[in-house]
Parts: sequence; structure tokens; C-alpha cells
Amino acid sequence: MEIQSAYASGLQGLQRASNGITEATVNINRETINQQRVQNAQDRNAVAQQPEPAVAAPKTPALEQSLVQLATESVYAEANVRSMKSADEMLGTLIDVSA
Repeated sequence: MEIQSAYASGLQGLQRASNGITEATVNINRETINQQRVQNAQDRNAVAQQPEPAVAAPKTPALEQSLVQLATESVYAEANVRSMKSADEMLGTLIDVSA
């Protein structure tokens, strides 16, 4: 097994996890904003006693699903950092042995 490929694999996995974390946080933000809009519309309807037309919100994953994705991607990121650290330590050991 090549050390460079282990490090590169860890780095690639870390980048994928980072992208997943970004996606999950964007989805959480969108869903939170959508829920606030719905709540604000309901509050206005309660005050005005007249129903407003529903505003079509963009389809986002459920908040719970995005939170699970965020936690999962965080674990993936940690695992990839550990593999990169192991590859780095192995390279250091090989350099120490050969020197």
C-alpha cells in the first residue's frame, strides 16, 4: 500500500465529507427559513382573519434528515482525518527507520 495513496484517499474523503456538511447546513437553513415563513403567514392570517394564498416553497429535505446527514458527514470527516494522520505517522516512521 502506498502512503501517498492512503493520504490522497483520506484527503478526497475529507473533501467529500466537507461538501456533504455544507449541503446539510444549507438544507437546514432553507428548511428553517421555510418554517419561519409558514409561521409568519399563519400569524398574519390569525390577525387579519383572512386566509392568504399559500406561498410555494422550494422542496428541501426534512429538517431531521438534514440533521442526520450533518452528523453522518461529521463522522466521515473525522474518520478521514484519522486515516490521513495515520498515513502521515507511517511516513514519519519510514523516514526515521531509513535515516
